Amino acid sequence: MSNRIHPTAVVGPEVTLGEDNVIGPYCVLQGRVTLGDGNYLASHVVIGGAAEVRGHDMTASWEEPFDGNPVLVGSRNVFKEMVTVSGGWAHETSVGDDGFFMTKAHVNHDGRIGDEVTLSAMVVTAGHVTVGDGANLGLGTVVHQRLTVGDGAMIGMQSAVTRELPPFVVSMGVPARAARLNTYRLDRLGVATDQHEPLAAVVLHGSHDTSALQHPLRAPVEAWLARLSAH
Repeated sequence: MSNRIHPTAVVGPEVTLGEDNVIGPYCVLQGRVTLGDGNYLASHVVIGGAAEVRGHDMTASWEEPFDGNPVLVGSRNVFKEMVTVSGGWAHETSVGDDGFFMTKAHVNHDGRIGDEVTLSAMVVTAGHVTVGDGANLGLGTVVHQRLTVGDGAMIGMQSAVTRELPPFVVSMGVPARAARLNTYRLDRLGVATDQHEPLAAVVLHGSHDTSALQHPLRAPVEAWLARLSAH
C-alpha cells in the first residue's frame, strides 16, 4: 500500500520510506532517515537531522544534502505526538520493530532501541543508550548516556537510570534499583516458572551461575554480566 503523508509534513530528499506508513500533520523527517513499513507518526513527530551534540553542524537537512549519520527505523512502530528521534553522531540511531513511543518521548543520538519497546510519555534516553527487546520504560523516566536497559526490563515511572540494570526485572526509583522479576514479560515470552528461581539468583541476588538458564534468558543475562564486569 502507498504511504499517507499529510500536506503539512516535511519529508526531506534523503528520506527513504517503505510502504503503508502514515505521516501526520507537521511531522518532520530530515537527513538520512529510513522508515520500514506500516509505521504510524501522529503529529509534530521529528525524526533525523543533526545529532543533538554541542558543536555539531546544524543544517537545513529537510531540504539539502546531509552528511551526518542516519536514523534507521523498522516497521509497525507507533510514534505519538511530539516524539523526537535524533540523528546519529558516532554511528546511526536505530529503532527496531513494533515499538510504541508515547507523547514527547525522546531518543537521543546513537541510541539503539530494540523490538517491542515501550517508551511512555516524556521518557528521555540520552546519547548512546541501548534499550533491549521488550523493555518498558515508565512515564518520565530518564536514562543516563551510554547505559543499557536490558531485554524485558520494566522501569517504574519517574525513575533515573544511572547504572546498568538487569534484564527481565522491574526497577524503580532515583536512582533506579532492581526490585523483582518482570513476570509479565516472562509470561509473554512463554518462560517456564521453574526458570524464575535461577533467573532471580543472578539478576537479583548476585549469583554469576547462568548454567540453569535457558533460551531466551541466558544470552541477555550473560550480556548484562559482561557489561557489569567491564565497568
